[in-house]
Amino acid sequence: MEQFDQEKYKRAKKKIEELKGFYIHLAVYVIINTFILVNIYMHTDDFWQWPHFVTLFGWGIGLGFHASKVFGFNLLFGKDWEEKQIQKYIEEDEKEMDKYR
Repeated sequence: MEQFDQEKYKRAKKKIEELKGFYIHLAVYVIINTFILVNIYMHTDDFWQWPHFVTLFGWGIGLGFHASKVFGFNLLFGKDWEEKQIQKYIEEDEKEMDKYR
């Protein structure tokens, strides 16, 4: 039972570390992009140009992928898909073993 509790603790600790990593990533994203945009705004006459926002959008896409990994949001390979694949391979393995009984 103690080993089971240790495994639960390790999984919980890993999840917390992933959350912490995401929140640090988010904070750095906000701080750096705010600095970049304020700097551009103060030193240009025409702020609303696409090149000024490339970093914001590119990094935002990466941040979105990071969030999807941490929070388990996946459009293509969600939990249901994973469980179905696991069951499929278990059943195939059982059928294969039945051949040799």
